[in-house]
Amino acid sequence: MQPLKKLSQVLRALADREHCVFAPADLAGAVPECGHLAVLLSRASQAGVLKRVCRGIYLYPVPDYPAGNLLFHVAARLRAGEFNYLSLETSLSDAGVISQVPMNWITVLSSGRSHVVDCGDFGHIEFVHTAQRPEQVFGELSYAPERHLWCASVRQALRDMKATRRSVELVDDEVARELV
Repeated sequence: MQPLKKLSQVLRALADREHCVFAPADLAGAVPECGHLAVLLSRASQAGVLKRVCRGIYLYPVPDYPAGNLLFHVAARLRAGEFNYLSLETSLSDAGVISQVPMNWITVLSSGRSHVVDCGDFGHIEFVHTAQRPEQVFGELSYAPERHLWCASVRQALRDMKATRRSVELVDDEVARELV
């Protein structure tokens, strides 16, 4: 069987709405006999089997996929080996502490390096380096299974805003006091 057909068949059988964002290493096991995985993934993208989200991340389009969670799933997959959590403007916007909602832009604190990942039409993921260890902030984080990421409380997000020297002009102090 041709590698593209084999990959398509495996993805159709195994992918679901919770597991449809893949890195090349995830897909290599589906077609072990394929010598040039990068070429196969390029062909799969051109054929519409996969959608390239950003460098090294692909989406297998499944029905009923919550598209609003794509950037969160991509962030979790990109930095799977690092300590990551949603914070800064993303957490504050979710809590209603800042009035503006970042469109197609999420901010993630990460033990990895700071970097902005361009996901084309899907948006951007801003990774901001933090030296904090999980045990230092554990009490201020909650896990969001639908996003596959930890999320900072309002108190922690405000601390992170100050620690990273982000502008707090948009923060509604009255709402923040109520939630902290």
